[in-house]
Amino acid sequence: MLEVASLGSGSSGNATLVRSKTTTLLIDCGFTLKESLKRMASLGVAPSDLTAVLISHEHSDHVKGIGPLSRKFGVPIHLTHGTYRRLRDNRLLAYELFHAHAPFTLGDIEVDPFPTPHDAAESCQFVLQHNGVSFVVATDMGVCTPYILKKLAGVNGVLIECNYDDEMLRNGPYPPSLQHRIRGNFGHLGNVQAGPVLRAIDHPRLNRILLGHLSEKNNTEDCARNTVLASLPQAADRVTVLKQHTASPWFAITGESMPIENNASHTEALLADGGQK
Repeated sequence: MLEVASLGSGSSGNATLVRSKTTTLLIDCGFTLKESLKRMASLGVAPSDLTAVLISHEHSDHVKGIGPLSRKFGVPIHLTHGTYRRLRDNRLLAYELFHAHAPFTLGDIEVDPFPTPHDAAESCQFVLQHNGVSFVVATDMGVCTPYILKKLAGVNGVLIECNYDDEMLRNGPYPPSLQHRIRGNFGHLGNVQAGPVLRAIDHPRLNRILLGHLSEKNNTEDCARNTVLASLPQAADRVTVLKQHTASPWFAITGESMPIENNASHTEALLADGGQK
């Protein structure tokens, strides 16, 4: 079993805890050190409990607290070469550089990074596995490619991006250039794109679906949830929308089966379409 908790997920900051019985990993640290420590404490986690921190890319909503966390507590930071080069604060006390196509192990958790199409230097996300149970973070990507879809196949838990609602983005305060960037293939997944991806990867042992990275100006929790469930109505009891300003509870990710309709034909259709929006 794995346990997963969000310190917060949205355009203003992102951080996710994943732990087994002996290993605790923090994926990104997009809040100030003070706020990160407060939210970790609310989940019963101290900096000394962290085995390592994984960084997906260099945008501030994912790395704001990385430098101070590293220097004050000496937690090892793992990131790609491109991300390290683009960090504004790369004065890290301890760090390891990895290749986004090369799996590695931290404690008793296997880490399988994969590149993501995003407007960052060397953006990636992670499939984490322990004793046959797997969890994946799939945010900050403009499109779900066939390669990424294969990485998501068979996971037991997923944190997927639902950044924007189409109408809210179109009629919101962002200028056309920023709207184009967000909608583009190196921007973010919206609610409409996330639903079919989840439908394509749904299977009897996908027992936890977390919707994250919601824009505060271009989305709402109800919009995200309702749009996703329009594509995957059988997942209503498995879907949770993560909040930006508060930590989530711990979620158990197991390998237990549940009755789910066969979506093989939809998966094949999405792959045939190139995984595009």
